[in-house]
Amino acid sequence: MPSGTDSGSVPCAMHMHVYAQDMSVMEKRLQLLLDAQRYELVSAEAARSGRSVASVIREAIDVRFERAEAQARRSAALGEFLALGPDEDGPEEDVVAELHREFEDHLSRKGGR
Repeated sequence: MPSGTDSGSVPCAMHMHVYAQDMSVMEKRLQLLLDAQRYELVSAEAARSGRSVASVIREAIDVRFERAEAQARRSAALGEFLALGPDEDGPEEDVVAELHREFEDHLSRKGGR
């Protein structure tokens, strides 16, 4: 008899509870088509980690967008820092101007401006 079933075709109560609990936080259904290479990547990771393919894909989405959000926060913070002018206890104007130039160069290399 397969693991997680009572009679071979009906999921046991424990399996149903976990499924129902996971599905209660999911609000949107998505159909996703992958080429064979991508499917093999996520399928192999799912098998290696003991998770579902869907779980691996959700994690990849989370990682990708967390990284983008973190980069956006860092860029915003740096922009705010560079917007500060020199004060009597701060860096000299030429240092601030050099930081501005370096930041603009960085943004142009990244395609930000």
